[in-house]
Amino acid sequence: MKSNGPTRTYISRRALLRGIGVGLSLPMLNAMAPSAAQAQAAAVPRRMFGICNNLGLLPGEFFPADAGRDYTPSNYLKVLQDYRKDFTVLSGVSHPNVDGGHPSDVSFLTAAPHPASGSFRNTISLDQYIAERIGNQTRFPSLTLAVNTGARSLSWTGNGVAIPPEQSAAAVFRQMFIQGSPMEVEAKIADLDTGCSILDAVSDQVRDLERSVGSSDRARLDQYFTSVRDLEGRLQASKGWERKPKPVVNQPEPVDPANPAQYMAKVAAMYSLVRLAFETDSTRAVTLMLDSVSTPVVEIAGATLSDGYHNLSHHGKSEAKLAQLRIIDTWHMRLLADLFKGLKSVQENGDTLLDRTMILYGSNLGDANAHSTTNMPTIFAGGGFHHAGHLAFDRAQNYPLPNLFVSMLQRVGIETDRFASSTGTMSGLEITKS
Repeated sequence: MKSNGPTRTYISRRALLRGIGVGLSLPMLNAMAPSAAQAQAAAVPRRMFGICNNLGLLPGEFFPADAGRDYTPSNYLKVLQDYRKDFTVLSGVSHPNVDGGHPSDVSFLTAAPHPASGSFRNTISLDQYIAERIGNQTRFPSLTLAVNTGARSLSWTGNGVAIPPEQSAAAVFRQMFIQGSPMEVEAKIADLDTGCSILDAVSDQVRDLERSVGSSDRARLDQYFTSVRDLEGRLQASKGWERKPKPVVNQPEPVDPANPAQYMAKVAAMYSLVRLAFETDSTRAVTLMLDSVSTPVVEIAGATLSDGYHNLSHHGKSEAKLAQLRIIDTWHMRLLADLFKGLKSVQENGDTLLDRTMILYGSNLGDANAHSTTNMPTIFAGGGFHHAGHLAFDRAQNYPLPNLFVSMLQRVGIETDRFASSTGTMSGLEITKS
């Protein structure tokens, strides 16, 4: 990276990124929170679960033909019919200026524009915005999960750095519920102290650069120092949780399917894990990237699929491919119905866990066959809202989906009226429960 200063000093960007990665790749850390948000979160726990299927759903099978609470359910929404009072389906929504086809999945919870451009820099994701403010109320401020992905993530820090997702439901289960021995606990605390020391060392090295760079680079370094100090605070706060007993659950450790073709089994395992995380109040912000692009031929009992998920999405109106996609999409709806059922079965102080949990299910692609990023298929469930059935917005001039993010932030007790490219709160969505 070339500096903007008169000395034209060259700095190794790789070295800086290596230093940044020390702290910013740690998603399960405690954060500072405003006192008002702390008080609200402690009184009535509110949670969010953001799910992105990056190949979307067949639009004609998903969107209802009519609007309002009495809409006629589409073929896919018939699968969710038992829970139609618990969710709102949105049409005609998208993220303004988010384009680029497949790369747009990284903007699903950030709404950062032009993700396919060479100069793209992501912004903070909805879950991390929440975690920074009320994350210290739980052992894990957030969980970043994925199925069949490498490094693609829905969770991004304020500095635009991706938080690597965890793909093993078993590993996360052990982190949440398996108590280590006293020796292991102390070793973990020592690791946290070591992390602080590494961050201090990185800070010292970067400070030496300030004398030889221009004002623009100094501003970037100041931003970096701020993030480092914040992470040091989170590491120190995490030590307190290490000595607290973990919750006990009457569930066995999940078994991770070994084959990426067992896609639906992996999704089901993650949904069950998230329900346990919310039921034990282990976290209040979770993201799940369903990387369908990287998924091979999906194995589904009783069905014969002949092509990889990505190739099927480029169906070119081939009825053979469309028939296979309908099978896959219908299974997504079945698993979502199971998630709703599981959350509704758990009571928490007079409410169901679904009442306390906002679920955002959708895709960055409105039509994977055309790589379009408008008219995103979106379901918003739970959270104590008076759900509106089908909120139908203009499919040519879309309504900004980030408005829903503002409503979600306010629902967890964060006082804000803007997020990314929002213009206000979500029109047509009413809160029914305090």
